Order: sequence, then structure tokens, then C-alpha cells
Amino acid sequence: MSLLLWLHIGFAIFTIGPVTAATMAAPRVIRNKNVPALQFVQRTTRIYSLGSLGVLVFGVALGVVMGNGLLGQWYMTASMTLFIVAVVLLVIIDRDLRTAVQALTSENKDDDAKVQTGRIAAISGLLSIIWLVILFLMVVPGA
Repeated sequence: MSLLLWLHIGFAIFTIGPVTAATMAAPRVIRNKNVPALQFVQRTTRIYSLGSLGVLVFGVALGVVMGNGLLGQWYMTASMTLFIVAVVLLVIIDRDLRTAVQALTSENKDDDAKVQTGRIAAISGLLSIIWLVILFLMVVPGA
């Protein structure tokens, strides 16, 4: 049980932090039209998004091992639901990053990916709030 808790917390620290930082940096990189940096942000977002699934996997495994109906608690259900919403938002951000890379590398200089910049900024802000709500739900009800 202790190992599962460490893995759950470790994945949360080492994947959710970097993916949040990468998504928050993306609008600035797009505005600067720095295509290599944008490709790096896109790759970073994709890798850490996949890695963040470990948080959910080890969290559910921890809940199963602990038993006592822990996964049925309202705050656990809310946290897992918010996590799934966050994963969907990460997929949308990845799609917009791909579109922005294509727009900035195309021959058409009129498309400067402003639509993607605004959408990524809005979604990454919402994503940060979701992570904070999940953190709150994991800490406060058990106190």
C-alpha cells in the first residue's frame, strides 16, 4: 500500500507539474512563432499527458487495496471524474498544438495560429484549476 501511495504521489508531482507548465507556456511560444520550441512543447505535452495517466492508475489501485468503500466516497468520485475531464482537455490542447505547428510551418503567412493561442490559454487555465480542485479534494476530506 505504501508503494502505491508513493507511486501515486510521484506520478502526480513529476507529470502533472510539467504538463501544466508546458501547456501554460504554449501560447507565448505560438505568439513568438518559434516553431522548434512549439514542437518541443507539443512533444512534452503529449509525453507528460500519457504519463499523468499513471496518477489515475495508481490512485485507483490504492483505493482498491485500501478497500473500505474508499472509491465510493463522493470526493473520490468527483476527483476521478475531474481527472477524466482533464485528460480530455489535454487531448484538445494536443490537437490545437498540432494545428498551431501546421499553421506556423505552412506557406500561408496569414495564419498565425491566434485561434489556437486563445483556446490553449483558456483550456490550460481551466486545467490548472481542475488540478487544484483535485488536490483540494484529496487533502481536505481526509483531514
